[in-house]
Amino acid sequence: MTHAASESGPQLGFVFDTPKAETRRIWKVGELVGEVRSHVEREYADLWVEGEISNLRPAPSGHVYFTLKDGDAQLPVVLFRRQASLLRFRPEDGLHVLVRGKVSVYEQRGQMQIVAEFMEPVGAGSLQVAFEQLKVRLQREGLFDQSAKKPLPAFPHCVGIITSPTGAVIRDFLSIANRRHAALDILLYPALVQGDSAAAEIAAGIIFFNRTRKADVIVIARGGGSIEDLAPFNSELLARAIAASSLPVVSAVGHETDFTIADFVADLRAPTPSAAAEIITGALHKVEDHLELLTSRLQRAIRYRLMQARDNFARLTSDAAFARLRESFARRQQRLDELRFRMDAAWSTANHALSAQLQLLTSRLLRQDATHLLRLLRERLDVVETRLTRAQQNRIQNENACLLSLTRQLQSLSPLAVLNRGYALVFDEQGSLVKSAAQLAPNQRLVTRLANGSVESRVTEIIPERKV
Repeated sequence: MTHAASESGPQLGFVFDTPKAETRRIWKVGELVGEVRSHVEREYADLWVEGEISNLRPAPSGHVYFTLKDGDAQLPVVLFRRQASLLRFRPEDGLHVLVRGKVSVYEQRGQMQIVAEFMEPVGAGSLQVAFEQLKVRLQREGLFDQSAKKPLPAFPHCVGIITSPTGAVIRDFLSIANRRHAALDILLYPALVQGDSAAAEIAAGIIFFNRTRKADVIVIARGGGSIEDLAPFNSELLARAIAASSLPVVSAVGHETDFTIADFVADLRAPTPSAAAEIITGALHKVEDHLELLTSRLQRAIRYRLMQARDNFARLTSDAAFARLRESFARRQQRLDELRFRMDAAWSTANHALSAQLQLLTSRLLRQDATHLLRLLRERLDVVETRLTRAQQNRIQNENACLLSLTRQLQSLSPLAVLNRGYALVFDEQGSLVKSAAQLAPNQRLVTRLANGSVESRVTEIIPERKV
């Protein structure tokens, strides 16, 4: 405000300053949203958010969209294809999760969202959630049904085992199998049992044994470990390979308390790899136990018969025979005394008759001589002893013949029986069976398996087959 004067004299007046026009910035919608997005992404570049998944929408592109909510608010989340492929569990509506990522703004909608880099379940690990999800899904498909389980062969000739070739599992398995069934052939398919590629290698081993048909039963073996270590045995790829196998599959993974998806799908679950070796060779052990039982029963029967024979022989000893003779003599002596009394009473009237009767009694007494009776008893004893010995020998011969027949049956089932007839098996450097000369190359090392031992050789010349 300023004072102004006129020509007629000083006068009081007011002059007001005119305000300058304000400069206004007008934003375009895209610019404003982009500015806000840049600011938000700088301020919230890395954070963790906890909430419940809802409105889950997997896209054909591989991206996963869902809403993360709690009791107070909700926030859209996008998980791009690369990050979604790294998840070890399947997101589901209602699952409580922890999301790590950055806050951003989707410009087309002007909507705030989280671009997730990592996600894990709250309370349970991602591997455990994936395990439970896959278990429920495969169970609904019938892969765990007992009706689909294939029985194990009672007397397998060859076992295919899929495991690490350098671990303690294969050494323990071979030790037990060799001790319980030395003639059992074991083929090892080397595979990783831990890591991202382990499930694919184990599944490839199952396919290999089903294609070659060299094994009668397949064993998947691994030692114990954490749920992360056993993750390959909880994969859907391996589970479906086991279910598709036409050969029976034994799962021997971890310790007795460890359970994997492979255990539920397999035809038989063994608590440990060592237990798997015992189960597979159990039938042969039962045959051996039955033979031992028959042998024990035969020995008990022989001992019982010998004991009976000894008792019968004891009753026929000389002491018992003499005792009966003395009793017989006593009774006859009593009768003789009676006759003598009667003879004395009638001596005078029947002297001649009593003399004749005395001679008759004397001859009868001579016929009852102890030596004669003892000889007769010894002859009877010899006959009984001969019959007993002959019966015992016949029984032993029959049992030996039965045992020999069972032994021949077992030997006929042995895979080495073919080798004992003069045949041999030829393996190349990789341990594969050579069936044709076309598989060989000059200077190639070969191992020839004979009935007793092996021979190592090299190919010097390949002679083509001559057509007759």
